Parts: sequence; C-alpha cells; structure tokens
Amino acid sequence: MGKTIDHKGFKVMDISKQRVLTGVKPTDLPHIGNYIGAIRPAIELTKKAEDSFLFIADYHALNILRDPKELKEYSYQVAAAWLALGLDPDKTVFYRQSDVPEIFEITTLLSSVAPKGLMNRAHAYKAAIDKNKELGNTGQDLDKGINMGLYTYPILMAADILSVKSTLIPVGKDQVQHVEMTRDIAGTFNHIFGEVFLLPEFYVQEKTELLPGIDGRKMSKSYNNHIPLFMDSKKRRKLIMKIMTDSKLPEEAKNPDDSLIYQLFCHFGTDDAKQEMRAGFEQGGMGYGDAKQMLFEAIESHLKEPSERYVELMSDKKNIDALLLKGAEQARAVATETLRNARVAVGL
Repeated sequence: MGKTIDHKGFKVMDISKQRVLTGVKPTDLPHIGNYIGAIRPAIELTKKAEDSFLFIADYHALNILRDPKELKEYSYQVAAAWLALGLDPDKTVFYRQSDVPEIFEITTLLSSVAPKGLMNRAHAYKAAIDKNKELGNTGQDLDKGINMGLYTYPILMAADILSVKSTLIPVGKDQVQHVEMTRDIAGTFNHIFGEVFLLPEFYVQEKTELLPGIDGRKMSKSYNNHIPLFMDSKKRRKLIMKIMTDSKLPEEAKNPDDSLIYQLFCHFGTDDAKQEMRAGFEQGGMGYGDAKQMLFEAIESHLKEPSERYVELMSDKKNIDALLLKGAEQARAVATETLRNARVAVGL
C-alpha cells in the first residue's frame, strides 16, 4: 500500500502505487452533474494510478430496474458515455460485472461471514426503512418493498472490490461506509480463514462538490432538474434557459457566486470567459439571458467531440461488447486467482 496521510478526517493515498476500482450502476444516461462530480475526476484518477479497473455494475442495477431492455440499453449508454468522455480501455480494465462470474461465488463466501447487524447499518437499507416510517408503516411493514439485493448489496459490493485486488476506491464523502464495510467483511474472513483478501482504502476527492440543477437543488434525475450529457442541442438550450434566477435587471450588479449560471459555467468556460461573466455580473451589464447563452455555448463546445464519439459508439454496440468482454477476460484472470485462494482457505 502507498503512504497514507490524514486529510480532514479522510485518508488520501499515494495514487501512483494504487490499483483503483470504480463501479457505475447503469440505471440511466449520465447528466452533467455526474460528469463533473464523478466521471471526470474518476478518469483523471485512472491516469495517475498504477493501474485501474472500472466496471458496469449491472447486477447492482437489478435492485432498481425491472425492464430487461432498459437494463441492456442503459449498460450500453453508460459504457459509451465513459468511453466518449475519455476512458482509455487500453489503460483501464473496463468490463461488465455480469461477465465476471467469480465475483458471485466470492459473494457467497463472504456472505458466510458477513454479520447481519452490519447489513442493518447500511445507508441504503436504513434510508429505505426511514422512507417506510415516513409512510406510516410499522412492524414487518418496515421492510415493505425492500428486496434482498438491496439488503445484501454491501456483500456484493465487497466482492466487486476484493475480487480484483483493488487497493483504492474513490468515493464521495457519503459513500465512505461502502469501503469501511468491505474492510469489515474482508477482515472477518481473514481473521477466520487466514490472509486472503487485501483490505482497500477509500479516496475522497478534495474538491468533490454537488453540481446544482436548473432549480437550484442538487442536480438529480429524481428531481427532474438535470441536464443530460448527450442530447439534442435545441433541447439542451431550452433546459439551460430554464435555470432559476432572481428578478434583477441586466444593468444591476449581481453576486456571481450566488448565480447558478455562473456556478455551472465555471466547469465549462475558459478562464477568460469566466472572468468576463464574473465582471459582467459584478459591474452590471450582464443579463441572465446573455449569461445562459454563454453557458449553453460553453457546454456545447466542451461536449462536441464526446457527443460525436458517443453517437459513433452507440451505432456499433458489437464494438462496445468486444471492449467489455476483453476487459472481463483481464478482470477474470485476477478474480480467478482470488477465488482459488479463498476456496482453498475455507476448505473447498
């Protein structure tokens, strides 16, 4: 493991010596909030790491999706999006979770030692319980609508991480528990059967932030306030023009730091353009309509090549399949060794 230093309560690693793993659930087409907050930082991280793995978490998506055509299409869309946005499959092992069967046998082995009490403390399960409480459910009804996939997802997640011997997992601050639970489960297994699994560390991006949606809340598909990454230009412009603003006139001075437009623009505009918008707001003379047009043009310019690449990839899904299967072969080579060691350790 690389050198660990403490940073605001979170561990930060020497990235150049780590095997980084990222998983992405294919439950919808990514939006620009996903891109800025997760996709772009993750791709940058793969460039710094010793090696990296990234998988489409289609089994995890089964906890939510019930339409097989949707699952397949979203899996292609998510894969194409990451590739279009700069993921290099020659440098990052890129695969579908479902193409690595060793993960699921490792899940079963880990299930034999994972404490039920640990599952009870998982954020996703507790959130589902809290939602049922809000709906007035009591007793056994507290588990209404909660499937075992959601309940035991920390075990499958642990198998995802441990199977390929990853050492560093990039997470948001609210996802640190995911890695801590993996360490708990792997540690229990190792204590009982011997040192089989590497215990991973988490990595929290220092500048991780939530991107605001067009209504000012966190950009989210559930709020229907998001801007999809790949969409028709006219539709994108229409969404951007709906961004919430106050009633100040163009000639009035405005605080750019309070502006959703400026906050979004900072992620796409050039340094000169950001200074221009900021000065226009602070000095007066920059109307919200002009600022929204600048934001639209900046996003269009930034996503022009990725959008073309995305369309190209989605028009040849066999090529996506080939790339993912090649990655799965590489992932399986590592996972097979991990599984073999675990089976021997338990006496199978």
